[in-house]
Amino acid sequence: MTNSPDIVTFGCRLNSLESDRIRQQMAGQATPDDTIIFNTCAVTAEAERQARQAIRRARRDKPGAKIIVTGCAAQISPDTYATMDEVDQVLGNEEKLDITRFLNAPEPVAVQDIMDVTETTPHLADGFSDRARAFLQVQNGCDHRCTFCIIPYGRGNSRSVPVGSVVEQARLLVDQGFSEIVITGVDITSYGADLPGASSAAGGMSLGKLCQKILTHVPDLPRLRLSSIDSIEVDEPLMDLIVGEPRFMPHLHLSLQAGDNMILKRMKRRHLREESIAFCQTVKQQRPDIAFGADLIAGFPTETEEMFQNSLNLVEECALTFLHVFPYSPRPGTPAARMPQLDRSVIKDRAARLRQLGQDKLTTHLSQQVGTRISALVEKPGLARAQDFTEVIVDEGLQPGSIHALTVTDKTDKKLIAL
Repeated sequence: MTNSPDIVTFGCRLNSLESDRIRQQMAGQATPDDTIIFNTCAVTAEAERQARQAIRRARRDKPGAKIIVTGCAAQISPDTYATMDEVDQVLGNEEKLDITRFLNAPEPVAVQDIMDVTETTPHLADGFSDRARAFLQVQNGCDHRCTFCIIPYGRGNSRSVPVGSVVEQARLLVDQGFSEIVITGVDITSYGADLPGASSAAGGMSLGKLCQKILTHVPDLPRLRLSSIDSIEVDEPLMDLIVGEPRFMPHLHLSLQAGDNMILKRMKRRHLREESIAFCQTVKQQRPDIAFGADLIAGFPTETEEMFQNSLNLVEECALTFLHVFPYSPRPGTPAARMPQLDRSVIKDRAARLRQLGQDKLTTHLSQQVGTRISALVEKPGLARAQDFTEVIVDEGLQPGSIHALTVTDKTDKKLIAL
């Protein structure tokens, strides 16, 4: 019997990309019964709690289903899920890329040491068939060890997809009709460090050089965008694209995490607040239409009110528009979980203050756009995305995947309205 599995995805864009790949590979495959695949996230303890809750609910709703758990939480804590009565099979992050694991299950638990994985499979670089934007994976894993983060133990060390494979996948995505490609991975600014020639006098491959090759060899690609980056690792070729290439979208999402140097040091980040500010100011001066987003953690262990104020100030000093605010929660197995913790009420309050500031900055940004002309990519009926990543309410008759020059007539609290 042929059944399409239900895939429940938690966490990042890369997980969504991998879930889509699993779905594509399993289309039309014969499965013995209803199958539910949970592609989990381990970025916070709360993410894991939500996954376990969803697994238990699925078993209650579909008592006869086969439940498979994979993703970062399964990779890091396979025993946690293997001992759940509701779970039939546990697969690691590398095993989930092998479709035969889902169809033939001789092992109830198959999770190899992710640190032993040295390559990233090029065929993962694929697009979402139901979206105007395609996500192109160029890298997986992370060599850094931020004190709050468990993800390197779920994804392994940094490894890059070969340049030729990336360019070929980009060409295929454009041929399929995608108007925008988003470069994604776990730590994309580390791209190329593991590829042949990385230590050569020419400097080897880098994210900037990769993007240049994509734009050169895929001339019909209208829009290229990056997912989250570390600004401290932006090389000269990438900076040239950011400030001077019209096909390179004027939007950067920065992994800032905090605005206080002592907290950044305790996080084991690689940048200072002054470096983040200098980067944003330099880019803004040369490309005024750019918009910045950022990840910020509220209530990191030992954070004082003065230290938190530096994070609030950073929003203004870096001209941030789109904030992803994370209230700190201790992740077992990380150094930060062993540091002196703040009271949950303090963390919750600081997260709320950061989010309110983020809404204020977004409101200002939206107000400034009213009356201007923008270029917007229609993502689905009635909703488009401006070049700077602002959501735009548009005529529902516009075709998804098409790009239009529009006039902004009004705004809501989150979106522009354009005709």
